[in-house]
Amino acid sequence: MTMAKFKTVQVEDYLPLVGEENIERIMQKARPLHDIHVTNINSTYYGGGVAQLLSSLTLLMNSVGIQTGWRAIHGPPDFFSVTKKMHNALQGGEINLSTRKIELYEEVVYENSIRNHLDHDFIIVHDPQPLPLINHYRKKSPWVWRCHIDLSHPNQTLWEYLRQFIEKYDAIILSSRDYVQKIKTPQLFFMPAIDPFSITNRELDDKEISERLNHYNIPTDLPLVVQISRFDRWKDPEGVIQAFKLARKEIDCTLVLLGNVATDDPEGEEVYNSLQESKEERIIIHSVQDGALVNALQRRADVILQKSLREGFGLTVAEAMWKGTPVIGGNVGGIRYQIEDGVNGFLVSSVEEAAQRIVQLLKNAGLRETMGQRARETVRKNFLLTRYLEQYLDLFGSVEPDFRLTDGVKSYRYPDVY
Repeated sequence: MTMAKFKTVQVEDYLPLVGEENIERIMQKARPLHDIHVTNINSTYYGGGVAQLLSSLTLLMNSVGIQTGWRAIHGPPDFFSVTKKMHNALQGGEINLSTRKIELYEEVVYENSIRNHLDHDFIIVHDPQPLPLINHYRKKSPWVWRCHIDLSHPNQTLWEYLRQFIEKYDAIILSSRDYVQKIKTPQLFFMPAIDPFSITNRELDDKEISERLNHYNIPTDLPLVVQISRFDRWKDPEGVIQAFKLARKEIDCTLVLLGNVATDDPEGEEVYNSLQESKEERIIIHSVQDGALVNALQRRADVILQKSLREGFGLTVAEAMWKGTPVIGGNVGGIRYQIEDGVNGFLVSSVEEAAQRIVQLLKNAGLRETMGQRARETVRKNFLLTRYLEQYLDLFGSVEPDFRLTDGVKSYRYPDVY
């Protein structure tokens, strides 16, 4: 029996999208780094933007000759309940930072430090869940904390507790300059990006789209309004439903809320269950992990919403924009760096504004098409994974023997990102 031949996405596959000059520059930057070994550590292999980003980025890094791995920490439900509270507090929520919570958090991370032998050339730790790992190793190489969360208004009690770990890192990567903190550790700013070849983003024809939607009994006889995100209060699914109900007083349409419950988010099931009483024939709420369904919905939808109240970046915005679908996004966090209000989508700050923009787009096919074309071009220029990869290459190539970053990388910013 012959083994099937598989091929992952190579950086050269991006050539028609980003051009030969960009690809050659990336390969040139990667050549001196072929001997390094990088590992990423986060809290889950699926569900949410971080896992999706790492799934593609680790493969693309390997494609340019950088040995890159990915590990997820393990812990009981109580641990992830604590870290979810920390996630919420870093985005401005309240937290009772009790001794019991601290002990559980630090003990589980310590247990993970025993399971994971980290002797790589670069160690990239994602978000607060594995943050204290750095306490348990004799540091022989640079450690980077990659925070994907909206840090514009962190809870100060929690921040002061976490900074004892953060300041041991050699660099912090944030998704926006809006999240900069007064801290001695150098801060870099990498906006996330999408993989246009993933199951979630690859091209689909009309037959494939229809088959996927039919599989889940999603009707397409009326205009489709869709929000795709984890079931999380910060994504404001209740506000989406309210906006939809206001909009359909003026134009008949169908709402689909699609999400999933990640293993590191114990509140997700609670949020999902709380929405069940809102379900009706034209308000469809699904919790499934199906990248092809996400892809089909984003392509067939007339309007996509991402009405977040806080948002580190919001990969689902870039994904929908890539499909040429206009997006109405909350005027917060990283969404503001993807949507230029009134040009390639709309930014909103209330249920009423969201409803008005839904109606405006559903009633104007020309506007939908124009905004969709501009949205796709925005992603092509600014939010494809090659740009994100190149920023990491710049980081890897900038570290001095004492792990300090050169001044060049600390001030580096891609000029095309508005």
